[in-house]
Amino acid sequence: MKVDFKKSLSCYKATSGRFDVIEVPPLNYLMVDGEGAPGDTAHADAIEALYPMAYTLKFKSKVDLGRDYVVPPLEGLWWADDMRSFTTDRNPSKWHWSMMIMLPDWLKDADVEAAKGVVADKKSVPTALGRVDLRRLEEGTAFQTLHIGSFDDEGPVLEELHNEVIPSRGFVMTQHHHEIYLSDFRRVTPEKLRTILRQPVAPAA
Repeated sequence: MKVDFKKSLSCYKATSGRFDVIEVPPLNYLMVDGEGAPGDTAHADAIEALYPMAYTLKFKSKVDLGRDYVVPPLEGLWWADDMRSFTTDRNPSKWHWSMMIMLPDWLKDADVEAAKGVVADKKSVPTALGRVDLRRLEEGTAFQTLHIGSFDDEGPVLEELHNEVIPSRGFVMTQHHHEIYLSDFRRVTPEKLRTILRQPVAPAA
C-alpha cells in the first residue's frame, strides 16, 4: 500500500477560522536554509533542490525497500529577530527560513547521500543541492489553523495567534513559525491557496 502522510498523520489536518492545540510527533525532513523574501532566487533554488531529492528518495524506497508513499507537501520554517516583521510590519527582507519536505523514518542519512549522487548526475543540477540535509524536528505541543488565501494576508491571522490566542490560553511561543503548503502555489491562484499555519508552544511560567 502507498502511504499518504497527509491522511495518516493528524498534524497535517487543520480547520480554517479555528486555532487547535495539537501534539506533533518527531518527524524527519529534507531541509535547506536561507534568508530573504519568498520567491527570490535563494528561495526558488532551495525548492528546486528539494523536489528532485524527495522524488528520488520516494523511488528508491519503492524499488529498494518495497515501501511506497506519497511525497508530502512542501513546508517552511520562518523566523526573524523581530517577529513583528511577520505580522504588522510584513518585511520579508528580514526573514530567515528553512524550506523542507518530510521524509519517512525508514529512510536514513545514507539514503539521502545516495540520492544526492543520483540528482547530481542529472543534466541540470540544482544550485542548492549541496545544502540539502536530513534533520529531525521535534515540535511537540503547537497551535495551528488553516489559512485560505494569499500569503500576503497571513499577517492578521498570525498577529491574532501570537498576541491573543497563545497568551490567553496560558502558553508562550517556542521554536519557529511553521507553514505547510497544501496547495501548489505555482499552479493555484492566491485567493485559493490552502496553508497550515503552526506555532509550537510551551506552558507559560
